[in-house]
Amino acid sequence: MNSTLSAVADVLWEAEKILFITGAGLSADSGLPTYRGVGGLYEGQDTEEGISIEDALSGLMLSMNPALTWKYLWQIGVACRGATFNRGHEVIAEIERWKPNTWVLTQNVDGLHRSAGSQNLIEVHGRASELYCVDCSYKTTAQELLGGYSHPISLPPRCPTCGGLIRPDVVLFGEFLSQKTVAAMQHLMNTRMDLVFIIGTSGAFPYITQPVQTACITGIPTVEINPTKTALSEIVDYRLESTAADTLNQLWSIVQQRIGLK
Repeated sequence: MNSTLSAVADVLWEAEKILFITGAGLSADSGLPTYRGVGGLYEGQDTEEGISIEDALSGLMLSMNPALTWKYLWQIGVACRGATFNRGHEVIAEIERWKPNTWVLTQNVDGLHRSAGSQNLIEVHGRASELYCVDCSYKTTAQELLGGYSHPISLPPRCPTCGGLIRPDVVLFGEFLSQKTVAAMQHLMNTRMDLVFIIGTSGAFPYITQPVQTACITGIPTVEINPTKTALSEIVDYRLESTAADTLNQLWSIVQQRIGLK
């Protein structure tokens, strides 16, 4: 792994336009569960209602039975309460400050990249801490309206202004990406990068894997950081089979030594 880290440090040193594509594996180092289950509770099995977690957390279910969807949104909110960004998020933000043409494209809805200081950021699936009313212009945060999931409330939450349904500003299963997000991603796709990282994601979404596949076709160096193999493992130039935060920290330490920050 040391030789691969050194080689990745070389290409990172040379690159000016860098893209980090991140998934749940990066936030796992902050103790966060994935959408596929609260602490792995629903991995490979149905919910208490006999449906999949994807069905429970779908836009259709939210419209049909918002209390059921909010039951699991609340469990995820409780599981994520108090989590903060980890060293991996910090390293990516520090690299952006070093190379301002660095971008982050993340599947995660936890907002930890933003908290760590990333500015050039596309949160593809939204941010769970942001809430809004489906019937009026009311907007708020989970901390403000729900007390940060710190105490039980009647579900689903209702708008204090009009009584409408409150929902998180995220893309639920079966919903489309926002036009704003699609436009931002298209602009990013039209920008030629010098280096593409894919970190902590299995690459289940085509709009996540496409930049990696395009980079491979056009000869742009690609790096995967993931403790398990994925559909992209065979096509990337460099593969670091380990956890995200520790690997990014080691990589950044090598680069920092070169630029005299240590």
